[in-house]
Amino acid sequence: MTSSLVPPAGPQRVLALAQLANSVGDGAYYVTSALYFTHVVGLAPARVGLGLTLAWAVGSLVGVPLGRLADRRGARGTAVLLALATGTAVASFLVVRGFVPFVIAACAYASAQSGLAAARQALLAGLVTAGDRTRLLAHLQSTLNAGLAVGAGLGGLALSAGTRAAYLGVFALDAVSFLVCAVLLRRLPSVAPVAASTQSRGPGVLRDRPYAVVTLLNTVLLLRMPLLSLGIPLWITERTGAPAWVVSALFVLNTGAVMVFQVRMAHGVTGLASATRAVRRSGWVMLAACAVFALSAGVSPWVAVGVLVVGAVLQVVAEMGQSAGSWQLSFELAPADRVGEYQGFFGTGVTVARTAGPLVLTTLLVGWGTPGWLLLGGVTLVASYAMGPAARKAAVGRAGVTGAAVGRPVSVS
Repeated sequence: MTSSLVPPAGPQRVLALAQLANSVGDGAYYVTSALYFTHVVGLAPARVGLGLTLAWAVGSLVGVPLGRLADRRGARGTAVLLALATGTAVASFLVVRGFVPFVIAACAYASAQSGLAAARQALLAGLVTAGDRTRLLAHLQSTLNAGLAVGAGLGGLALSAGTRAAYLGVFALDAVSFLVCAVLLRRLPSVAPVAASTQSRGPGVLRDRPYAVVTLLNTVLLLRMPLLSLGIPLWITERTGAPAWVVSALFVLNTGAVMVFQVRMAHGVTGLASATRAVRRSGWVMLAACAVFALSAGVSPWVAVGVLVVGAVLQVVAEMGQSAGSWQLSFELAPADRVGEYQGFFGTGVTVARTAGPLVLTTLLVGWGTPGWLLLGGVTLVASYAMGPAARKAAVGRAGVTGAAVGRPVSVS
């Protein structure tokens, strides 16, 4: 079991340690930030929400140019600088005392985070062979969940204390975690900058329509991200008789399952065909999960608890399959000399899903009830099946560019 949870020694393990370092800080930040900004900084909740929405909108826009910077200037150096920038942005929250400074700091934080994610993917692509990338990403996802769980526990201690010093300590911890992340990334071998080659002198990712379609479909599938943090808690409290503590239990179940099984779930995903199959299977499992969740309404509290647990198990299985497939597609369909740029664009799906997801899920689940669950599952299934043709079209286009660049015919199986 240990060997399946810990990546091999060398760059892969250093990448995992860097992920662990900043995810501990992020876990503490996530559970305390809302109360910090309202109780310590003194901002109205509506202003906090507006500021963070603006910040992540800016972050999604700058992810592509920062990813391109990692491609052209070197992924390791760019990732180190962006990790330091993220830590600096978090540290600036310690002295922010007004709405405008808060928005500026939040925009800096979101921009650096988005750029760091793209630069790390470019760094990973430069250090790890194509066949090992999805498996390593599964390791990193498991590490992320472990770090978030530890950080959330530390954040819970700060919430229990409820003091200004406790909140400040959490933000200082998060800032230091990105400093540690930067130090670890600096230990990795350097990845040489990649000059734009003749095979990718066409339009950039923003005008690569096939890849944009794949990203859009993945964004639809990512609506499962706010499901656990918002959709299911609201469903449990508004539509079922299950006790409120079930929300926490389902979160622990999800986090633990990803930590233990994500690497295994990604084991067979090694190419375009296996990735699209994984996504397609996840669509069916997600449809089943939605149908089961819908059954938890109108039954006795303990029956509802059992039904919710079954739904949560199906949901996390769908999540792990979709994650593994999407990781493989995001790398395989990107030009070798534009990995950072393309990963920056693919990563905007996370931001869009987290921004639009609350409104969509609230309307479907709390407003529509069972029909909303079935519609969510149906849309997920359609998007998962559409991913196959979209990915094949993107692959044909990528092969066509490569073949034209070297003056040979292109064949795509």
